[in-house]
Amino acid sequence: MLALLGATTLVLVAAVRWMLPAAAGETNLKSPQNVEVYIIDDTFILQWNRSDPSVKNVTFSADYQTLENDTWVKLPGCQSVASTKCNFSSVKLNVYEEIKLRIRAEEDSNTSPWHYVDSFTLFGKAQIGPPKVHLEAEDKAIIINISPPGTKDHGMWALDSSSFTYSLDIWKNSSSGERRTKTVYPRDKIYKLSPETTYCLKVKARLLPRKTGVYSPVYCIKTTVENKLPPPENIQVDAKNHIYVLKWDYTYENVTFQAQWLHAYLKKIPGDNSGKWKQIPNCENVQTPQCVFPKSTFRKGIYLIRVRASDGNTTSVWSNEEKFDTQLQITPFPPVITMKSTNDVSLRVYISAPEESENKPVNHHYPLIYEIIFWENTSNAERKIRENRTDFTFPKLKPLTVYCVKARALIQEGKWNKSSVFSDIVCEKTKPGNTSKTWLIAGVCAALFSIPVVIYVMKLLFRCISYVFFPSSKPPSTIDEYFSEQPLRNLLLFTSEEQTERCFIIENTNTITAVEETNQTDGEHKKYNSQTSQDSGNYSNEDESSGSKFSEESLNQETE
Repeated sequence: MLALLGATTLVLVAAVRWMLPAAAGETNLKSPQNVEVYIIDDTFILQWNRSDPSVKNVTFSADYQTLENDTWVKLPGCQSVASTKCNFSSVKLNVYEEIKLRIRAEEDSNTSPWHYVDSFTLFGKAQIGPPKVHLEAEDKAIIINISPPGTKDHGMWALDSSSFTYSLDIWKNSSSGERRTKTVYPRDKIYKLSPETTYCLKVKARLLPRKTGVYSPVYCIKTTVENKLPPPENIQVDAKNHIYVLKWDYTYENVTFQAQWLHAYLKKIPGDNSGKWKQIPNCENVQTPQCVFPKSTFRKGIYLIRVRASDGNTTSVWSNEEKFDTQLQITPFPPVITMKSTNDVSLRVYISAPEESENKPVNHHYPLIYEIIFWENTSNAERKIRENRTDFTFPKLKPLTVYCVKARALIQEGKWNKSSVFSDIVCEKTKPGNTSKTWLIAGVCAALFSIPVVIYVMKLLFRCISYVFFPSSKPPSTIDEYFSEQPLRNLLLFTSEEQTERCFIIENTNTITAVEETNQTDGEHKKYNSQTSQDSGNYSNEDESSGSKFSEESLNQETE
């Protein structure tokens, strides 16, 4: 038991001695403070502050770690550094990969705890440094050559060296007033300067969207004496059919001209591009202030064009470099129209581009839409539509009617506002269609059904006319069957010889009694009276008094 207590005591004493470095002549080290990473172009700087400036003989060491490797690696250039910053530009890392840093203080075998830096990417921390500038003077211009920021191998900006844009400030050295600011290419020219004048300038680089560099040092240069032969001015290009016409202004006579072109994108690439200019066909040693060259010289794209003058011994400097966009110079050709009539009283329109001599459509490089004007040949009312199709139909038209159409081509990008002239007018007559056949069949059917109706109506009309104008002399059969005696029948028949109208009383058609009347001077007449019927109210208009007597006498005889 005593032995165990003694061993425990020795262990505690050793631990206390280890935990008290002051007793052994050592000090407690603290971690570095305010640790920052500064990156300008390809220069990587790690900077910090000492926690206790009174402690001497302290060095600092840093490690780094990548996401692909979980182990900490010693950071080159930042091992046992006595100062408060170190340069770790020699490390070979992917500038777009996240890394972590840590740093501690060291004094012999005594070390402080690690201070950790939040993860970051080298590219995200990087700032754009000042570009390098080289100047060349002309009489009224300064040629500027700009080298992009960073080292020659462009470690940090390897993928962005051609994406830099440069902002330039220029002013006269003798004046502290007006300054001109403009955006320039890596190799560019500043125009509209005065001869024999000193100009100063400075440049800074930008990398969109967020990175802006610092200005370069100020550079100054003096322009040369004015050249005796000025350069051409007002360069412009016009497109006409299959050719381009290059024009410029010049006041001197008896001179020749030379024109060259360059791809505009080459201006964005750092370096000297003076040897990349090419001669424009038919535009060398021309004596007029214009030249003509085929459109096939340029494909779709943006170019720069320059012109200079020469009188044999003297040559002017090159003119301002004029930007030339082939798409903005386009003049589309009028389309070719074909129109065909269909059986459903419609017109189908086909649009095609004109062809070059090689049977190749001249508008095939550009997206086009077509403006079509359509109208009836006998009318002034026009119908205007726009189509991006080359095959479409005008439906539901009038049969057997002539319609006309014309069209023009438009470039699809509205900002260009380019259009061709209208095509030739094409006219076509619509077919009868199914409507005429339908009406023909309906007309034939109507005629077939109307014939019996017409015959029946004519027959009724004929009977009515006959009844009114040619009445029958025979009485109705219901009356005729009771008058069997010929004299009685004659009484019912009116002849042209009768001078007066004769009326008879019919009291009953079932039993009829004949009464004879004495002859009168006008002729024989008979009246009939029925025993059972009532007086019909019809009397003769002649010999009324004698008739009345006759009736009374007849009644007396019956009574007796």
